[in-house]
Amino acid sequence: MSDRFTRIEERLNTYFSPAKCTLQDDSEAHRGHAGAASGAGHYSVTIISEKFEGLNRISRHRLVYDAVGDLMHTEIHALVIKALSPRETQI
Repeated sequence: MSDRFTRIEERLNTYFSPAKCTLQDDSEAHRGHAGAASGAGHYSVTIISEKFEGLNRISRHRLVYDAVGDLMHTEIHALVIKALSPRETQI
C-alpha cells in the first residue's frame, strides 16, 4: 500500500467510523489517461456508515469529498463512491 492510499483510508475511517470501508486503487487501469499524468490516482470506495442514514446520494458524496478534502486537488484524480447506511445493507 502506498502512503497516499493509507492517507485516504485513514481520512475516511476517521471521518465516518464506518462499519465497513473498502478502498481500491484503480490507477493502473488508467495509465496513460490525461488526468493520470499529474500523478494523482484513481480510486473506488465502498463505505457503510451511520452518517449516511437519511441522506440522498448527492449529500453522501459531498460528505465523502469533505472527508478527503485537499487530497482531491493533489492526490486523487478520480473517486468512485458507493456510500450506504447500515440499514441499506440489510435489505
